[in-house]
Amino acid sequence: MTQRRARIERNTKETQITVEVNLDGSGISAFSTGLPFLDHMLDQVCRHGLLDLTIDARGDLEIDAHHTVEDIGITLGQALAVAWGDKIGLRRYGHAYVPLDEALSRVVVDLSGRPGLEYHVQFPRARVGDFDVDLFFEFFQGLINHARMSLHVDSLRGRNAHHIIETIFKAFGRALRMACELDPRQAGAMPSTKGML
Repeated sequence: MTQRRARIERNTKETQITVEVNLDGSGISAFSTGLPFLDHMLDQVCRHGLLDLTIDARGDLEIDAHHTVEDIGITLGQALAVAWGDKIGLRRYGHAYVPLDEALSRVVVDLSGRPGLEYHVQFPRARVGDFDVDLFFEFFQGLINHARMSLHVDSLRGRNAHHIIETIFKAFGRALRMACELDPRQAGAMPSTKGML
C-alpha cells in the first residue's frame, strides 16, 4: 500500500504555513498557529479522524486571524488531496452525527473532486474567547476548494457556541475518516461510475 501522507508548504505575504498529514495515523497532533481555540478544534479532527496532523503557521495576527485561518484551511485541503491520491479503493463518502451536551451536529463528506460547501450554522454569540466564529466558514471554504470535496455541515441544535463548533469538528473528523478509509470490497476500483474523481 502506498503511503497516504503529504507535506505541503504555503508561503504568501500574509502567511507562512506548513502542513503534514498521515491518513493512517493514530490521532497524533502538533500545532503552532498562534490560535489556541483553532488548535483545540483541529485536535478534535485528529482524535476522531485518527489522522496524524502537524501544522506550523505564521500569519499576520496583528491585523486579525482571517488570513491565517483561511490559509490553514487551504493548505490542509491541498495536503489531504495529495494524501488520498487517485482515490482508488476509497469509500469516498462519510458521515457523522456528534452530540456534546445540548449541541448536535451532522457532517457529510463526498470526495467527489468537485468543491461544494453547504454550511448551516448559527452561533448564539460572535466569539469564543477572542476567536471570531465567522472564521470557521472561511476555514472550511478554503479546505473544500483545495481538497476538491463536497462538505455539508449542519448544526442541528445547540445553545453554547463552544459546544456547537466542537461537535462540528468532531463530526468532520469522523466523516473524513470514513470517506478516506480503504474499502476491502473495492480494492483497486474507482468509487465512481465515471471511472474518475
